[in-house]
Amino acid sequence: MAETVKLDALVVGAGFAGLYMLHKLREQGLSAQVVEAGKGVGGTWYWNRYPGARCDIPSVEYSFSFSPELERDWRWSERYAPQPEILAYLEHVADRFDLNRNIQFETRVTAAQWDEAATYWHVETDRGQAYTAHYLILATGALSAPNLPDLPGLDSFTGTVLHTAKWDESVDLTGRNVALFGTGSSGIQVTPELAKRAAQLTVFQRTPNFAVPAGNHPLSDEYLAEIAPQLPGLREQARQSPLGFFATPSPGLAKEATADARAQRLEQHWAAGTTGLLLAYEDLLFDEESNSHAAEFARSKIAGQINDPETARKVTPQGYPLGSRRLCSEIGFYDALNRDNVAVVDVREEPVTQITGDAIQTSDGTYPADVIVFATGFDAVVGAINAIDIRGEGGRSLREEWADGPRAYLGLAVAGFPNLFTITGPGSPSVLSNVVLSIEQHVEWIAQCLSDLDARGVTRLEAQADAEQEWMEHSDAIAQQTLFPRANSWYHGRTRDGRRVFLPYLGGCGAYRDKCNAVAADNYAGFDLGRD
Repeated sequence: MAETVKLDALVVGAGFAGLYMLHKLREQGLSAQVVEAGKGVGGTWYWNRYPGARCDIPSVEYSFSFSPELERDWRWSERYAPQPEILAYLEHVADRFDLNRNIQFETRVTAAQWDEAATYWHVETDRGQAYTAHYLILATGALSAPNLPDLPGLDSFTGTVLHTAKWDESVDLTGRNVALFGTGSSGIQVTPELAKRAAQLTVFQRTPNFAVPAGNHPLSDEYLAEIAPQLPGLREQARQSPLGFFATPSPGLAKEATADARAQRLEQHWAAGTTGLLLAYEDLLFDEESNSHAAEFARSKIAGQINDPETARKVTPQGYPLGSRRLCSEIGFYDALNRDNVAVVDVREEPVTQITGDAIQTSDGTYPADVIVFATGFDAVVGAINAIDIRGEGGRSLREEWADGPRAYLGLAVAGFPNLFTITGPGSPSVLSNVVLSIEQHVEWIAQCLSDLDARGVTRLEAQADAEQEWMEHSDAIAQQTLFPRANSWYHGRTRDGRRVFLPYLGGCGAYRDKCNAVAADNYAGFDLGRD
């Protein structure tokens, strides 16, 4: 049996969060190890290798800001970087800061047990390696635990089954009948590439999503030279902004603008990138009437790109506000739907009744399939954490605790689970922000916290249950002031009795940062601190 490795801190995951956390821990002189399931660094960008995968946040913003030297070293080639380029960037980060020597690859953390007497975590992996760590830091990623739909007869399918988050690049799709399930962000990105390769592509859609033109283009040397001296100011502006982006909402209320002025502004923002349309007015995520104007504009734009009226009807979103489900960006998605070898099936109108060895059967027909591709998203925010059997005080199971609603104080720590940190956990801006900026803020707060605790001789930190409850109630109250709860989306977690819990914090990146800093300044208010 392998010898137990003793650490100050164990980090789970080697994506953006895990890499930066390791760098900060080592910088502070702590013994630290990252455990990563993949064969290399990258997290989401290691696993998501499907054709067409790319970021929908501008590359210059979707990158680390902690090192000016790193910023100068790296040159982004496109406005929205494709997956191979983002993965290469993270590999460069790992190499530049010599991080790989403290990462255990191809290893999954399976269980973690808190030892109250010794004040450390016992951690087990699927390779038999054991660790003890004073602090356990979950950098598991908000979008890293894939969802697979429960379709009747799926086990009987004799063809190839793929998920966009677990792509097999060795599978040749050329000339084959492909069934794609899902038209969220990944489905919208992969559709044009599948359409080019497949003999027939059948897209099975449950809920159509709003998708705007990505407006992607190469980044010129002139642009990069011009923006370089502005980056420090833009980064600081983003840290204090609502969503953590360089761009901020244009002033004014959509419902108060004249029809001509509103149409002109929406037209200008339509091709401004992923969040462009939502930034056309400052009230689009808060006011139903204003949102309806922007949503109708988007519907008309979408319908105008589809040749077949029936297909246009199927893929034009209805019944929920613009932006209350993730606003997607598209490069050739609607053009692909116009191809002769592409068909769309609305599974609400035509539900799947059975999957056979070589076909998808619905209530209205049979669709031959050699390959099934699931672009069905993730168990967002909490899925990768729940995959680990985490036991806190008195053997309490985190999985069971969260079955009644995911919760965490500031999205950082969970009552009953001392010395455990969740980077971009429930109740933090996470997936409704520039997540790299939010990751940096969490990592830096955790690192400062550990430094402060060490200076005070504190060995045990635990979120107070009352503070945690108050924070989650505050987070939910803010969400209820917006239009987000009007849609059924992956922004919501589910309790065991079916209730919805809104997961991200919507109070703004700046306000959230200020709150975290205030908690730290007030002797870590809302936390119980203890000594051996």
